[in-house]
Amino acid sequence: MSGCALWSDPGLLRASSAGMIRTPRMAQITSPVVSTEAPPIIFATPTKLTSSPTGYDYVRKNKVPELQKFFQKSDGVPIHLKQGLPDQMLYQTTMGLTVGGTIYCLIALYMASQPKKQRS
Repeated sequence: MSGCALWSDPGLLRASSAGMIRTPRMAQITSPVVSTEAPPIIFATPTKLTSSPTGYDYVRKNKVPELQKFFQKSDGVPIHLKQGLPDQMLYQTTMGLTVGGTIYCLIALYMASQPKKQRS
């Protein structure tokens, strides 16, 4: 008697030109046992209860429509500079560091490409 139930019962597998085929009986034997219960929801409710009417302390006014109008109006200002001075300072700092880094990199490459001077 074989140690494997699949080989000992001829009704489980049948041969074909492409190889072995699963039969319905084999599917019954090898089907996994899956729980039909849903797992508990972990983050469905806030951890802190409040006395606000919504029950959540992190609910705020939706500012997205206002910001969409602000950023989409065509006033000739690029989108990355729409918020004024902070955006201009950030942009100019980024451009300065980029240009400075590029110049530094080119100087380092030039110095690395020169042959070393021999000391006598």
